[in-house]
Order: sequence, then C-alpha cells, then structure tokens
Amino acid sequence: MQFFEHAVVQEILILLFVLAISALAYRLVKTYFLELLYRLFRKTRTTWDDFFIEAGVFKSVALIIPGIILFRVVPFLEVLGEPVNQLLKVGVILVVAMTLDRLLKAGLRIYNTLPISGRMPINGFVQILQIAMWIFAGTAVFSLLLGQSPWALLGGLGALSAVLLLVFQDTILAFFAGIQLTLSDQVRVGDWIEAPKFGADGDVIEVALHYVRIRNWNRSITTIPTHKLAQDSFVNWRGMFEGGGRRIKKAVLIDQTSIRFLDQELFDHLAEIELLKDYLTQKTKEIEEHNRAHNTDASVVNGRHLTNLGTFRAYLVAYLKAHPAINQNLIMIVRQLPPTPSGLPLEIYAFTKDVGWVNHEGVAADIFDHVLAIVSEFDLRVFQVPGGHDLAELAAGRGGLSQ
Repeated sequence: MQFFEHAVVQEILILLFVLAISALAYRLVKTYFLELLYRLFRKTRTTWDDFFIEAGVFKSVALIIPGIILFRVVPFLEVLGEPVNQLLKVGVILVVAMTLDRLLKAGLRIYNTLPISGRMPINGFVQILQIAMWIFAGTAVFSLLLGQSPWALLGGLGALSAVLLLVFQDTILAFFAGIQLTLSDQVRVGDWIEAPKFGADGDVIEVALHYVRIRNWNRSITTIPTHKLAQDSFVNWRGMFEGGGRRIKKAVLIDQTSIRFLDQELFDHLAEIELLKDYLTQKTKEIEEHNRAHNTDASVVNGRHLTNLGTFRAYLVAYLKAHPAINQNLIMIVRQLPPTPSGLPLEIYAFTKDVGWVNHEGVAADIFDHVLAIVSEFDLRVFQVPGGHDLAELAAGRGGLSQ
C-alpha cells in the first residue's frame, strides 16, 4: 500500500513537471512562432489569412505541441496512465471541435466578403454545423468517459427525441425558415425591408439561424425571429434598387373653379413655352379638323376646345420627358384623380434614376417646386384651405381669400 501511494505521488509530480514543460512549450510557440507567422500574414495582400488569425485557428492548432508531449509521457505512467490517457483523448476531441468551430467562423467571414454572400447568406447553415459538431463532440466525450460506443449513446438518445424536439423547437423552425428564405431569395444582407408587425423599417444587417437583424432608419436595431419573418408578410424594396428607379407618386390639388377653356390671350401666352409648341400646334390642327368635319362652329358647347388644365397636363408630361433625373424607361404619367371637396388631384407618377433616398427626395421636391411655381402661368390655382392670414386679410377688407 505504501509503495502504491509512493508511486502515485511520484507520477503526480512527473505529470506536474510535464504539464509545466507543455505550458512553457505552448507559450514559446505562441509568443515566437505564431507571432512571426502573424507578421508574415499581415504583409500579404489577401485578407483571408487575417480572418484565420482573428478567429484563433492557429492558437488551437498550437495546442498540438502540449498534447504530443503529454502523450509521450503516458506509457511511463503505470498507475495513472489509463485515466490520464482518457483525459488526453477528451482533450483531443475538444481541441479538434474548437479548431473546427474557429475554422467555420473564419470560413464564414471569408464567404461574406464574396459578392454571392449578399444573395445567399449561409450564417444559419454554419450555425447548424457548429451545433451539430458540438453535439457530436459532447457525445464522443461522454461515451469515452462512460466507456460506451458513441453510436450506442446516440442510439439511446432516440428515446429522448420528443424532449429534444421540444428543447430545439425554435432552432428547428429557424433552420427550415432559413432554408426557405435563402432558397427563395427573399432576404439578403443589405436589403431594405418593411415589417410593420415587428416595427421594422430599414436595412438588413444580419441573417442568422435564429434571427434577422434590421437597422431601422432611426438607427435602432430590430431583431426578428427567422421563422416569424418567414411566416408573416413583409415588404422588400430590393426590386426598386435593381430596377433602376424610385417612384414619385404625389399630387397637387387644383382649384376646380379655375379650370376653363383657353382664350386667344392665354393661348398666345402658352404658345411661347418651348415645351408646349409641338403640342399646341398638333392639338390645334386636330381640333380644327374635328370641328370642321362635324360642322361645328366656335361654340363652347358644340365644338372641341383646349383647356388650361389639359394643356397643363401636357406641359408636365413634356417637362418630365425632358428632365435628366427621370428614368425614361419606366412608366411615367400625369393623371387626374377623382375630384374631392379639397380640389381636383393632379398626380405625377414617375421614377427617378437615382434610387438613393436623399437624392430621390431632392429631385421630387425640385419637380413640385416647379409645378407649384408655374401653375399660375396656366391661369390655374392650387387649392389651399384658408389660413389665419387669409381670414385676417378678408376681415380687414384688404383682399380675398388666398389662392
């Protein structure tokens, strides 16, 4: 008994000495060899090697040195040889799993630098691989410690399938939802999406296994479970960016009492507008031929005549066609909407070439600045609810209501 205790103490001291040497060896490899390797990698033009450094792949690989030293000592241990050998095997499994995990992280970062990553994010699939790998590693460790085959242990887990399905319900739902979103190409990193149910309106910054993260326009972050996003409706504005046009859909309210036929004075005034010369020449000829063919006189009731509103619409169409910021390949129309108590809406429906929010709004504002400024040239008025200044002017007898 005394000899056994003496042998145990002796082997523990040997192990402590070998562990100290192993730690020193790892420190030397990490401090000198890996640092030299890092310096060489940082001088290269590629970035993938930097990703391996940042993920700690080489630090995991460096653990092979202490492992080799310890395995060399095991045959000399008569009492503690078997338990130490078992612990070393557990350590090997964990180091291999950790190295693979870090390789997957580095590989994901490399993939995310490629153009295809925006169209097909694989974050969710990598996370599934990581989970499966750690489950297998954990199973292997427990089977090693219990002295059982890992396949027998995995087979025994079949009885717990119901519990596992309950525990990993969200993960399973997220996995299939991620496959659905990826294969159908519904969401990519960088897409602008609107999901009103979740209060999200902004750019997608991450598509992961369990969630999709959106940076809203107010700079807040909304996190939506992947399976929830796949189940509910949302708007993706990617098509707008790919189509090369952002829509302008705004209307100006025309005072309906200002709509009238053109008299000669207004006609002559409008004929001086360059964008209207072709329209007025063609339209006048068309109307004269129609009136002559139907034996109508110059009566307002019997013949066709130009109106200031119709001429204004023709001007706006010509103005949009000549505008350098409007995409001429997409639909463009100036139309009347149903009359309202607040006036007749005259809507401009067109697309700007620049889909950027700030530039698009600038173009739209410039167009409507021009519309509001030039409408009086057609003897039209924009409807506006009387304000305090208008009522004060009316009460003072200094003028009518604001037009």
